[in-house]
Amino acid sequence: MPASTEAALIALLNEHQSLGNGKARELLGLDEAAYESLKAELLAKGLIATGRGRGGSIKLAEPSGLKAAEPNGLFANSQMPEPKPYTLPKRGPGRPPKVRNADLPVRAKPRADRELRQPKDKSLETWIWDAACSIRGAKDAPKYKDYILPLIFTKRLCDVFDDELDRIAAEVGSREKAFRLVKADKKLVRFYLPLVLADPDAPVWSVVRKLSDKIGEQLTTHLREVAKANPLLQGIIDRVDFNATTHGQRDLADDRLSNLIEAISTKRLGLKDVEADIIGKSYEYLIRKFAEGGGQSAGEFYTPGEVGEIMARVLECEPGMEIYDPCCGSGGLLIKCELALDERMKEGGPPGPPPHAGGPGGPPSYAPLQLYGQEYVAETWAMANMNMIIHDMQGQIEIGDTFKNPKFRERGRLKTFDRVVANPMWNQDWFTEADYANDELDRFPTGAGFPGKASADWGWAQHIHASLKPTGRAAVVLDTGAASRGSGNDGNSKEREVRKYFVDNDLVESVLYLPDNLFYNTTAPGIVLFLRKAKPKARQGKVLLVNASQLFEKGKPKNFLGPEHIDDIASVIYGWKEVEKLSCIMPLAELVKNDYNLSPSRFIHTGDAATYRPITQIVQELEAIETEARATDAEMKKILKSIMG
Repeated sequence: MPASTEAALIALLNEHQSLGNGKARELLGLDEAAYESLKAELLAKGLIATGRGRGGSIKLAEPSGLKAAEPNGLFANSQMPEPKPYTLPKRGPGRPPKVRNADLPVRAKPRADRELRQPKDKSLETWIWDAACSIRGAKDAPKYKDYILPLIFTKRLCDVFDDELDRIAAEVGSREKAFRLVKADKKLVRFYLPLVLADPDAPVWSVVRKLSDKIGEQLTTHLREVAKANPLLQGIIDRVDFNATTHGQRDLADDRLSNLIEAISTKRLGLKDVEADIIGKSYEYLIRKFAEGGGQSAGEFYTPGEVGEIMARVLECEPGMEIYDPCCGSGGLLIKCELALDERMKEGGPPGPPPHAGGPGGPPSYAPLQLYGQEYVAETWAMANMNMIIHDMQGQIEIGDTFKNPKFRERGRLKTFDRVVANPMWNQDWFTEADYANDELDRFPTGAGFPGKASADWGWAQHIHASLKPTGRAAVVLDTGAASRGSGNDGNSKEREVRKYFVDNDLVESVLYLPDNLFYNTTAPGIVLFLRKAKPKARQGKVLLVNASQLFEKGKPKNFLGPEHIDDIASVIYGWKEVEKLSCIMPLAELVKNDYNLSPSRFIHTGDAATYRPITQIVQELEAIETEARATDAEMKKILKSIMG
C-alpha cells in the first residue's frame, strides 16, 4: 500500500480520533479489499488499533504508559484500572461507565484549601441558582447570564483538570511533575489550563478565587489564555469581557464579580464530586431559570424541556444517528435526543427498541448520537457549545444564519440527517421571495411554493424537510397559525400552498397542539409538526392529530407539562393511537375537504359535548318545580302560624 495512503489514514484519525470502517473506506476512496489490506498493515505496525461500535471502527494506537485523553472524556466519569499503569479517562463508543468514589485514586498530597465546604442541604440545581443570584438577586440574574454561564463552566474545567493532574501525579510522584508532563504533551488531558500556580499542590481554581485587584481585567486575561491554549474553546469562554464598561461605568463591578466567584467557589465540580449527567441537568436548569426571567428574548435560546422530551421520545433516535437542529439556541433539543436514547437503552422501556447492553456490569456498547446545530446569535452559540461540552456529548455547533447560509454541506449540497429537531423563531418576516427563489440548495422545490414574507414558518419546514435523509424524521415547533393560515381563503394564501404540498405528498405524520403559556416568550400555545419522508404503509394517506391543549399544570410564571402528561402525549403520538377528546387519525381526503387545515383544535373538541332537550320537557320540569315551591311555601306558613300561636 502506498505510503501516501497510510499517511492519509493517520491524518484522518488525528482529526477524527476514531472512524467507523465504512466511513474510513469512503473518505479514502478504497474498495473493501484494499481497505482491509491497509488496515492489516497498520495494525501489524502498531500504528492503529481496532475500536468498537456497529460495523467496527479504528483509532490511533496509544503509546505505553500515560495515555491521551479522548475528546469527549472531560466530563465523563471513568474507572481507574487496578493495578497500575495509570490511564486517563476514556469514552468508548457508548456512554461512560459510572464510577464509585472508592474507584478514584488518592490525591498525591493532601491540601487544606482544596476541600471546600460542601453545602449538604442543597441540591446542585439550588446551589447553582443561588450562585447565579449572588450578583444582584434572582430578579437581575438573567441580565448577567453571559457572565455567569462561562464562569460556572470554567469552574468545572478547573476542577476536572485538578482531577486529571491528581491521577497523573499518582503515577509520576508529584503534581509539579504532572504539570510539566501535561504542559509538554497537552493530549494527556482534555483541556489544558495554562493558569500559573505559585503552589503546584493548590487547586487550579484558586488562581481565579484569589484575584483581589483588577478582578475583571485579570479574569478576562485568564480566560483568553485558556481559550488560546484550547482551540475548541475559542469564541466560547473568551467572548465576554468581564471588565467591560458602558458610558464609563463597569457593567459588572469587581465587588459583585468577587461575590459571584466566591459563591461558585463553595462547591467542587470535579469528576468525583458531580457526574456528567447531573451537572448537565443543573446547567440546563440554570439556563431555564434565565429563560424564566428573560422575557421576549428567552425564546431565542430555550425550548421548554418537556416539549423537547416529547419530540425526542417520538423521534426514537437510534445509536450513532446524526441529529440536526438548524436554529439550536442553547442546544437543549439536541441534548434531549441523546438523553432520551440513553434512557431507552438503559431501561429498554417503550417507546423504542430493547437496549443493546455491553454485557453484565459492562459499559453500554451503543454509539452516541452525532449532534449538529447552527445558531445565529453569537452569545447563544457560545452557550450551546458550553452546554454540549458540559453534558459530555459529541456535537458540532456552527455560527451563522441558517436560512441564508446553512453551514452543513457535503459536496456542494445540503447535508442530510437521520433526525431533525427545531424551534425556529415564529413568524419571521424578514425573508423575501427572492431569498427563496435564489436558493441554490434545492430546499424550496418547484411546485412547493414559497410561504411569503409575512411568516417563514413553512420556509423552515421546507429547509428541515430538505435536510432529511430518505428515511429521516423531524419534529419542528411552530406557531399554531402555521397549521391553518390561509385555509378557506379561496386558495390565495402562499402559506396554504406550501402546506398543500406537504399534505398532497404525504410528508406530515402527526400534528400536536400544545397548551397555552408554555413558552417563555409568548402565551400562545404552539404546535409540533412531525414530518416523515418514508411513512410506514399503515400510516400512509393519513395524519394523526393530537389536541393536548388541556393537558397541563398551572405554574408561575409559566404552565408546564407534568410527567404523566409527557407520557400520555408521547405514547399517543409514538403509537398512533386514537383517544377520545385527545387524538384522531385523519385521512388526507378529509384534510383536503377542509382546505388543508391541519389544526387539531378544528377536529378534536376537548370540552364536554353540549346536550339539547325538547322545550316541552323543560317546561314540564319548570312547572313541577313551581308546584313543589308552592307546596313548600304553604307548609312554612302553617309552621309559622303554629309558632305565633
